[in-house]
Amino acid sequence: MELQIKQGDYVKALEYNLKALSIREKALGAEHPDKAQTYNNIALIYHAQSDYVTALEYYEKALAIWKNGLDKLHPLIATAYNNIAVIYRMQGDYDKALEYYWKAITIREKVLGTEHPDTATTYNNIAVVYIKNGDYDKTLEYCGKALAIREKFLGIEHPDTASTYDTIAAVYYRQDDYERALEWCLKSLPIFVRVLGVQHPNTEQVFNNMADIYEESGKPEPFEEWLEKNLPELFGK
Repeated sequence: MELQIKQGDYVKALEYNLKALSIREKALGAEHPDKAQTYNNIALIYHAQSDYVTALEYYEKALAIWKNGLDKLHPLIATAYNNIAVIYRMQGDYDKALEYYWKAITIREKVLGTEHPDTATTYNNIAVVYIKNGDYDKTLEYCGKALAIREKFLGIEHPDTASTYDTIAAVYYRQDDYERALEWCLKSLPIFVRVLGVQHPNTEQVFNNMADIYEESGKPEPFEEWLEKNLPELFGK
């Protein structure tokens, strides 16, 4: 199913999971954790299609079963909280997003520890909410927490690490500190290019954001000339 979602074949993925749901209801009963996993899969399909209302409905179904059948500190419950928080964030309900991120981080810190990549993901997600709220000090605080883990355990060439660099760049951009924003963009862009490729949507977004920051910085040199000078490896030099 994951491959089908990545390829954008949502119809087949949904059909497959609805069949699985029917089978699991008959064979396992209404409250079995495997049924919750199917609910979660269905939620992911709707989430990928930006149908946040339906995705939230299925995430909550999964959460209800997991809370009923698993230990309250089980990592799957933390994942459900995190997924629900993402939906609220996408809907612009930042208070609800933070409420569920706090639930997720409480479990992940206790069960996985403060240096686990999943913990870092939640730290990074919290930072994204704070930047939406305009609380830049808190954004940098949680970016710092995420970055310490990601650089140590994922490495400086991982896209998740680059994503945190990009969030930090966005903070400085919003504070009109264009030099520091560009400095962090110069850290993130080469990673996206090397790992994801030039035409990947994430790479293109970082490049476009960087171009906008550069334009607002008022530098006289054309952007591409400046970029070639600062990142010659991207131009085969």
